Amino acid sequence: MSRPTGRVLTLLELLQSGGTRTIAELAERLGVDGRTVRRYVDHLIDLDVPVEAVRGRYGGYRLGPGHRLPPLMLGEDEAVAVLLGLVAGRRTGLTTATATAGETAAAKIRRVLPRPLAARVDAVLESLAFTEPAGESAAPDAGILLTLADAVRHRRPVAIRYTDREGRRGDRTLHPQGVVAHAGRWYVTGRDPGIGEDRTFRLDRVTDARLLPGSFEAIEGPDPARRVLSGFATALYRHEVTLRIRGTAEQIRTRLPASVASVTALPGTGPPSPAPEPADAREPDRSDASDVSDASDGPPWLRVEVRAERLDWLPPVLAALDLPFVVERPDELRELVVALADRFARRARRA
Repeated sequence: MSRPTGRVLTLLELLQSGGTRTIAELAERLGVDGRTVRRYVDHLIDLDVPVEAVRGRYGGYRLGPGHRLPPLMLGEDEAVAVLLGLVAGRRTGLTTATATAGETAAAKIRRVLPRPLAARVDAVLESLAFTEPAGESAAPDAGILLTLADAVRHRRPVAIRYTDREGRRGDRTLHPQGVVAHAGRWYVTGRDPGIGEDRTFRLDRVTDARLLPGSFEAIEGPDPARRVLSGFATALYRHEVTLRIRGTAEQIRTRLPASVASVTALPGTGPPSPAPEPADAREPDRSDASDVSDASDGPPWLRVEVRAERLDWLPPVLAALDLPFVVERPDELRELVVALADRFARRARRA
């Protein structure tokens, strides 16, 4: 590669780093004069790279949006960061379109790396392990994701075609508030103007999205991520569980996150206290309601509501919390807790 060609590529890399670069700055970085900088810019324009001239005292050149992606210049650290991001996104399921797109993008970057750096990157990828299993969810369509993101930014209503968990297809209108990535899936959350309620949809089940005329006002309330998590906690499941747990919300959230359970203060107990649980705290008698409301000697009692398809996972979670609790409903859960406690007691007595 001749030296002028190398400088032209260096100029492209400088412009891709963002912002407006003055002619004096570019000339100093390239080791040439201002006239040569202008000639190099003309070379980029001839290659259909959208370089814009900015006039004024602080003018110069900047890279503008074009009708196609220009040649991308990445430093070594940047290339490694992009590769690792593609690998992590594929593992967690947070990729758009198909897995093939991520694989081909990674292969293109890997192919142009300098040989020593490519060998080191290969060593990282070969030695890399994940504590979570690979994402198995279907990736959303990139065009649908971009359409919904545009609707969120400009507060535009959107019409979507959606397939629910039962396989039923239908058309919905949504005032989208945000796009949320959670547990290997993408979601869009917003207000359904037809019924006046908040709704959350999985993006991989959206087969079409179309912007509609008009706009809508921002909805007051929790941010999109909190809306999605609260939606999980209040979704319709087979069992509706109500507990009273004595402890702080932070302690409860270590085992029952917001996507699983809702935590609220009991009437008359006041706000949750950050104080730790006393070492001698014991489970109150279910028949004595006064014990539940008395939080003067420690953290308050909080109401915890969980919706679940199965109950067998809850007794071990309550045991791991190691906090006083009362099962209000259902009776089936109380029986499972007693059975687990009996098993623990029998095994603890074994020689």
